[in-house]
Amino acid sequence: MTHSVFPSLKGRSVFVTGGGSGIGAAIVTAFAQQGARVAFIDVVSEASEALATQLAGAGHERPWWRRCDVRDVAALQSAVAEAAAALGDFSVLVNNVASDDRHTLESVTPDYYDERMAINERPAFFAIQSVVPGMKRLGGGSIVNLGSTGWQGKGAGYPCYAIAKSSVNGLTRGLAKTLGQDRIRINTVSPGWVMTERQIKLWLDAQGEEEIKRNQCLPDKLQPHDIARMVLFLASDDAAMCTAQEFKVDAGWV
Repeated sequence: MTHSVFPSLKGRSVFVTGGGSGIGAAIVTAFAQQGARVAFIDVVSEASEALATQLAGAGHERPWWRRCDVRDVAALQSAVAEAAAALGDFSVLVNNVASDDRHTLESVTPDYYDERMAINERPAFFAIQSVVPGMKRLGGGSIVNLGSTGWQGKGAGYPCYAIAKSSVNGLTRGLAKTLGQDRIRINTVSPGWVMTERQIKLWLDAQGEEEIKRNQCLPDKLQPHDIARMVLFLASDDAAMCTAQEFKVDAGWV
């Protein structure tokens, strides 16, 4: 399969949260293949270093990366500042980091609830706050927030995750007018059930296979690179007049 090349992304600086594995790693890889200068953060050091080494070995510019727990807002904002000092102001921010740990309504404590929000909701806001001054200096930029179709399809087993991911559309639409005055675009990409290593290992079983067949309009399983392709488009100048929108990549599930 031949994919598009976006000349406008070549040489641009891109920051990705949760870029060391899964969908995030596919996004980092896709930008590197476009010739972008990529920075990412993740809590998993081994996978992150392996990704950076792999991309450099393939002839792409080695991504800048740091281990960072996004629950620590000061550490997150410090990482953005360090990366910008190394690569220049960011034209693109991809808020990808997330954790869909399963839990029941009855088991949730206030501390657990806050911890879920600290991973799945809060980092996106403060990452945006960190990159916007640089985007203003550049005369514009693109922010892509990763949402989910899980809550839209009434997925069960992760109410705190559903709350956090449903808020992504509010974040996108709530900032679009303000940021748009400086030609900063902001959009949501909502994946369906993507076959990452984690999903296959933890959640995909015979029942899940049947759910995919029953609910998707397309027969093929969603892969991380399918999400990355939409992110690339929204980050590029080809999407110059796209903002405040949600783009679903779910094979027609929702």
